[in-house]
Amino acid sequence: MKNKNVPQQSTLRPWRFWVGILFSILLMQMPAQSQVVSLDSMLSVIDRQNPMLQSYRSSVTALHNYTAGSKAQMAPEVGGGLWMFPYRKQEVGHLQDPRQVMVSVTQTFTNPAKLKARYNYLHSKAAIEQAGERIAYNELRAQAKAAYYTLAILHQKQEVFKQAKATLNLMLTTTQARYSYNQARLNTIYKTEATLHELANMALMVESEEHHAHTTLLQLMNLPPHTLLKVDTVLPGAFVASKTDTLLLAAQRSDVKRIDRTIQSMRYNQALEKAQRKPDFNLNFSHMFSVGAGMPNQFMLLGMVTIPIAPWSAKMYKANVQAMNYEIESMKQERVAMLNEAQAMAANMLAELRTLKQQLENYEIRILPTLKKNYEVLLLAYSENREDLPMVLDGWDAYTMTHLQYLDTKIKYYQMQVNYEKEIEK
Repeated sequence: MKNKNVPQQSTLRPWRFWVGILFSILLMQMPAQSQVVSLDSMLSVIDRQNPMLQSYRSSVTALHNYTAGSKAQMAPEVGGGLWMFPYRKQEVGHLQDPRQVMVSVTQTFTNPAKLKARYNYLHSKAAIEQAGERIAYNELRAQAKAAYYTLAILHQKQEVFKQAKATLNLMLTTTQARYSYNQARLNTIYKTEATLHELANMALMVESEEHHAHTTLLQLMNLPPHTLLKVDTVLPGAFVASKTDTLLLAAQRSDVKRIDRTIQSMRYNQALEKAQRKPDFNLNFSHMFSVGAGMPNQFMLLGMVTIPIAPWSAKMYKANVQAMNYEIESMKQERVAMLNEAQAMAANMLAELRTLKQQLENYEIRILPTLKKNYEVLLLAYSENREDLPMVLDGWDAYTMTHLQYLDTKIKYYQMQVNYEKEIEK
């Protein structure tokens, strides 16, 4: 018996092996389902992969590289030529032959104060670019949040359409059955079918809006167009408003920080202009080789210094320093105006947020429950043959359309919340 079973087991093993391989291949070929992506994860991907932000970071790196070489001195100059050669060969007689070949080396030394001022100025420009990158990220983050919340609420709309479609199909089936027994009118069937088609049109519009929001998220995340994303339909809870005084806005807003850094950069530029009044130095060494007999080799060591405080040369940097004072004052006033405008806009948005929140509570507590009860009462009366279908359709339409209006108001609420957070850069 044992000898008979051994061949059977050996023949089963290859069959099981190939079935396992085939099953693995089928699993690999099945389309991958989209996973739920949280808002924080999406914002992290945008911060890391968005091309616009990467462009800013490359610019910052370039400015740092420019800064690294800002303290370098000028390259030395080397020259050579003929020295004291006459145009015509003359009889020198008892005179010594003055002809010589000269080799010269010159080095210009920029004043260290100028190099330090130039370094500080170039370094400050990188800080301005970093603030610009944060401004761009704040804009992209607001777009991503708006698209994310919109997509989540549009999914809720689709659920409303599914429930409404199921209810209308049930009404249509019931009415068709009653019509066969002369208990319903033909026009009610047509009206129900038309309502179904109208509902399908509305669902198509929502699908188009979903596609637009989905495409926006993929574009912001720099992902391929065919990537599937599924957002979390659980939206954030109660919104907590922050203070909107100018001190908080100045500490949080990137555009205000960019103005502050621009003012600081202009002050460094002022220091660079003021450093132009400091002298530069030049050192020259020349060596002459004699060609004629009797003339010794000679050298020349020459030091030079610039005089930038001369009246005809000092006008330029003095005028530049004075002009920058006015530019700095202008940017200070622009900063004040920006903070005042941001504070006013944030206060207006906060007031509108309170209004939208009150409207949502009215929908949730009063309007929708009342309309739902009205529709349920009409549906119950219709099932007991005490009410006509058009009245039920009117009740259904009032409840469904109001539910969609509630979701539209919800989209406005979250978009206003996104705009408020963008304004205060929270």
